[in-house]
Amino acid sequence: MQIDPLLRALSEPTRLRMMRLLAHMELAVGELAQVLGQSQPRVSRHIRILCEAGLAARRKEGSWVFLRSAIKEGGEPPMGAAAARLLALAERDDAAFAARCAEDRRQLAAIRDAREANAQAYFARHAEEWDTLRQLIGADGPVETALLSALGRNKLGALLDVGTGTGRIAELLAGKSSHVTALDKSPEMLRIARARLQSLPPERLSLVQGDFTALPFADGAFDTLMFHQVLHYAQEPATVLAEAARVTRKDGRIAVVDLAAHEREDLRERHAHARLGFADDQMAALLEDAGFTPDAPVTLPGDPLTVKIWTARRTDQPAPQTTAANDTESNDRKTATS
Repeated sequence: MQIDPLLRALSEPTRLRMMRLLAHMELAVGELAQVLGQSQPRVSRHIRILCEAGLAARRKEGSWVFLRSAIKEGGEPPMGAAAARLLALAERDDAAFAARCAEDRRQLAAIRDAREANAQAYFARHAEEWDTLRQLIGADGPVETALLSALGRNKLGALLDVGTGTGRIAELLAGKSSHVTALDKSPEMLRIARARLQSLPPERLSLVQGDFTALPFADGAFDTLMFHQVLHYAQEPATVLAEAARVTRKDGRIAVVDLAAHEREDLRERHAHARLGFADDQMAALLEDAGFTPDAPVTLPGDPLTVKIWTARRTDQPAPQTTAANDTESNDRKTATS
């Protein structure tokens, strides 16, 4: 990192606003353009300057480009850490800059809330036919067999099935679990899951309406967490996995079944996918950052989409608490049971 390009990059107000947004989360270039009220080509020029200075890094996903901060307070390189600290101090001590940053975050939240509302409307429309729609991304049988193999012979203990949908995976794993908690944000999905899981004794089943970015459970509440074709709906997967780590007991396990990285752009518009799958190194980094130790992934080649199974074990190092989780912790630790 060199001082001249770093200072030039930080000499423009728009780029300062971008860096404060990126300090909190990875963002799509289109999201930045909407928040900043600027054209995408203009925003792309700002991004190029930030990346050339070593302050930000790009990641391509299909036709979308995501941007993340390449610096953090207390991190490496030292000059980047100093820049991150300066930006944080500026937002704390410069009232006008702080107000602008707060407004940017409010606009970003509104953009994402609208996208989330569209996704929830999609789930509500298709709840009754969900299992059939799921066949679009591969047959369930081979994936479920591979999942059972990846989880091994040991009991799963207290299981949380995040984004349970129609309850298919909760039903599959119920026999290996001491208690199943099936969570979904959609009341329509939970209604179907309740009917599917009605044979389970009430004391072994809880159905909970909740958001995977702010799980309504106490720390260390579960032995096993399951994300089955769910994480690609997350606009910020790191936030979701940090919450997952928070509610997983030490040495507990997580299993993520999802699509390998692909370029099927139609899945964004037709089926509300926020992410076009995940690469192995990307998923490993997400799990490690959340406080998990990943196992070797399992690959199930398909035509045209490949399914991956990533498993990992919770380490004794606490996962970093997310801002969203901290803000809602006092209000959202209530569990609704069936």
